[in-house]
Amino acid sequence: MKEHFVNGFDAVKEIADGSTLMVGGFGLVGIPEQMILGLVESGVKDLTIISNNCGVDEWGLGLLLKNHQIKKMIGSYVGENKEFERQVLSGELEVELIPQGTLAERIRAGGAGILAFYTPAGVGTQVADGKETRVFDGKEYVLEKALQADYSLVRAFKSDEMGNLVYNKTARNFNPMIAAAGKVTLAEVEKLVDTGELEPDHIHTPGIYVQGLLEGAQEKRIERKTVRNG
Repeated sequence: MKEHFVNGFDAVKEIADGSTLMVGGFGLVGIPEQMILGLVESGVKDLTIISNNCGVDEWGLGLLLKNHQIKKMIGSYVGENKEFERQVLSGELEVELIPQGTLAERIRAGGAGILAFYTPAGVGTQVADGKETRVFDGKEYVLEKALQADYSLVRAFKSDEMGNLVYNKTARNFNPMIAAAGKVTLAEVEKLVDTGELEPDHIHTPGIYVQGLLEGAQEKRIERKTVRNG
């Protein structure tokens, strides 16, 4: 049995100022909405956030930006967030932009206990500034260090009482690797089912990685709506 939380604030209330958080999602898909709202309510500050992007101005991680709760953002995409742009240009927010594949592998490596790896992505660009490079088989590679976090916040479709997680289609995105790379992983799920109900072959994140569960509905906002004429 994993610890169960009654709401987003309850789930994140132990997160302290200055913590490093990994947050699942891609755009607004698969983000732990209720736990992000809980962070806003808690007022925790000076956070380092590791996530693909930083939400939009009025939803997701964008709410933490608006509240000036984020000190540093490590991600691969600025996205549709005007406040993000403003804070970067004004020097209020420290940002480390990483090629998306490198970000995914740095997180995966952190969860696997691999401290660093070589990749050709970013060689010859600002991404490689100050980093070790080596040549293998005539090609140059840059050394990238793994990423880990004090807490990982993820969103799943289903979980059983043991914390075994199943994600829904593209909402899986960064969530499985983030779930493995946090010292403490908290999962927000749409459906909580009895242990034994999930098919073992359908489980994406084993419960051994998960310490707490929050069952809650998701608004599933759309980042950018487009319609067809006629």
